[in-house]
Amino acid sequence: MTVTRTIPSPVGELLLVGDGQVLSGIYFPGHAPVPRIGPASEDAEAFGDAASQLDEFFGGRRTSFDLDLDLRGTPFQLGAWEALRRIPYGGVATYGEVAAAAGRAGAARGAGHAIARNPVSIVVPCHRVVGAGGRLTGYAGGLGRKQALLDLERRVRAATRT
Repeated sequence: MTVTRTIPSPVGELLLVGDGQVLSGIYFPGHAPVPRIGPASEDAEAFGDAASQLDEFFGGRRTSFDLDLDLRGTPFQLGAWEALRRIPYGGVATYGEVAAAAGRAGAARGAGHAIARNPVSIVVPCHRVVGAGGRLTGYAGGLGRKQALLDLERRVRAATRT
């Protein structure tokens, strides 16, 4: 049975989805593309580790996640999502760089499609991907949330360097 939990965050409510412990999705209100969750039960106590780690992330006390994830996708999608996890906290990469890191140099558009289907926003940090020249481009939660996440990471990173 699919279990969900909604938690507050500085970028809006986050819907956690999975089996109650292992995450298969984190979604924003108005998430695009709209997630297909199916029948689910809400459990306000589920995903305790994920909720705690997300709280630490938003509080500037966590720069990476240590969570069990149930990621399902094509081999290229899985490779792209793994490449996202290697983008340093507070840094950015282009779609072309993600494609190359996933083993398909020159497939920036394909990487964009894979990234758009990342089911675990924030934990698998697709917000760290920018267009050529550093332009902010699409984000499932909207560009305002993407900018807010990048700003948070830059502030925390700058504060830890001083």
